[in-house]
Amino acid sequence: MGASEALTVHALLDAYQRGWFPMCHEDGHHYWHDPDPRAIFPLDPLKPNARLQRYIRTHGYTCTMNTAFEAAMRVCADRPDRWISEEMVQTYTKLHRAGHALSVEVWQQDRLIGGLYGVTIGRAFFGESMFSAATNASKAAFYHLVDHLRKEGYTLFDTQYINDHTRSLGAVEVTRAVFRRMLRAALDPA
Repeated sequence: MGASEALTVHALLDAYQRGWFPMCHEDGHHYWHDPDPRAIFPLDPLKPNARLQRYIRTHGYTCTMNTAFEAAMRVCADRPDRWISEEMVQTYTKLHRAGHALSVEVWQQDRLIGGLYGVTIGRAFFGESMFSAATNASKAAFYHLVDHLRKEGYTLFDTQYINDHTRSLGAVEVTRAVFRRMLRAALDPA
């Protein structure tokens, strides 16, 4: 993991295709990460249970895609253990405009209460961050994304590092070698 130069759309696309992603560290520099093991979500078994579906429906949550990318990313960045820099917000927003990043937003009436964003290349989605300002809002965003990825034929849902929340959603760890094979297959245009 080495310090990165200035982030550009081209640099991000190149890095993600090789399995790398940047994070801003306490020193203010971006460093490239390529963890081993790597956390992924196997897409087939991911389904919300009936209780969660009922909760989302009865609380008036509405999910949208790509209607507030920068806003969703800024809320993800606004946390004590900040690893998303202003430079990252600007560059990922450009990546979104270029068609290689997407967001899911969860609304309650006109209030943004949850969401996530990530990078998309080929049939691979690289989840970057999610947030929740209301109970189950990030789960609503997550399952909305999973439905979209399945419908669009994605084969890889990368979540980088595993944590308690991603594990509870179904994340598993694979070796770097397995991840790279999955990545190559997801990037293959055939």
